[in-house]
Amino acid sequence: MVKIYTTTTCPYCVMAKDYFKKIGIQYEEFNVAEDEKAREELVRKSHQMGVPVIDIDGTIIVGFNRAEIDRALGK
Repeated sequence: MVKIYTTTTCPYCVMAKDYFKKIGIQYEEFNVAEDEKAREELVRKSHQMGVPVIDIDGTIIVGFNRAEIDRALGK
């Protein structure tokens, strides 16, 4: 399962979501600017407040790092 923690104004969040769409990966999005519970989960998982934070089956990736995303997806 892929989860992505985002904000509305984050350009790297858009890039990450576009990349997942391009390669056919479904994801669940959590807007941490609007969802306090998701924001707390983001901090607990990544120990920071930056976005995007991507959780791929428990592998945490901070920022849009295509190589790390591909590695976590087994590509």
